[in-house]
Amino acid sequence: MVNGENINLKKAIIETASEETNPAGDSYRCLDLSATKRLARSFNLTGRIIEIAALEAGIIPERYQRSLGTVGVNGQISLLKSTAGVLGAGGLGGFALELLARMGLGRLVVVDGDNFSESNLNRQLVATEENLGEAKAEAAKKRIIQINSGVEVEAFNCLAEKDNLVQLFSSCDIILDCLDNLPSRFALEKACTELGVPMVHGAIAGFLGQVAVIKPGRPVLTKLYGQENSQTRHGVETQLGNPAVTPAMLASWQVGEALKILAGLEGVLPEATLLIIDMQSGESYRVEL
Repeated sequence: MVNGENINLKKAIIETASEETNPAGDSYRCLDLSATKRLARSFNLTGRIIEIAALEAGIIPERYQRSLGTVGVNGQISLLKSTAGVLGAGGLGGFALELLARMGLGRLVVVDGDNFSESNLNRQLVATEENLGEAKAEAAKKRIIQINSGVEVEAFNCLAEKDNLVQLFSSCDIILDCLDNLPSRFALEKACTELGVPMVHGAIAGFLGQVAVIKPGRPVLTKLYGQENSQTRHGVETQLGNPAVTPAMLASWQVGEALKILAGLEGVLPEATLLIIDMQSGESYRVEL
């Protein structure tokens, strides 16, 4: 936007904002969802741009009011300006996309070449009896828009291969590994190095989950799984299964790490560290790789 349009938008946001009181008893100026949509139509802008402009003017989009105590105003602006890629829209990916959308991650790139089947119904958030057979990426896009219409979504219904990953995720600031096979994980790690963006690895099996933050150029997967071997496609999840609770838990950890990185918060998992969560024993521990 040129400067004059920017001034007009800021003025319109301030005039539209209302006074509210948060649970702590503090008053604040806010912009509700209906006002955000009206301003987006009036200025021919996306809801994401309106929300960024509101926060920069000290006006809180009501949908993020409960997040700001954790991420802060500047952190929320950073999230809205960021793009996250999610490879896999099944068990881990469905929950991860839900959480990213609710937190106001401005742009999401979803890649999955699979369709929903009945065996997905036990754990995959986006899977329903009504959308069996539908492409997971497209169904995830619909779900995201229902949750947060301000989030801009690109959905790709295609298999993740070493030849297309860099192109698919070229606009991303971070990528979440929500895959279920080792060859694609290795390919994604290499693509993240080429793109120069961090990767948040996640994997589940039974009541176990593991997460690691992988910096570009600092491979970790060989330390976890040994040398890349195209003959070995899956881990122990094929024996231990995937109950509903584990992907929900592990996706929350993955998104938490992504949010800390993008919002500039402290506490990101150290490099070459694997966090293991055992829901059966109620224990979690870190392993230095």
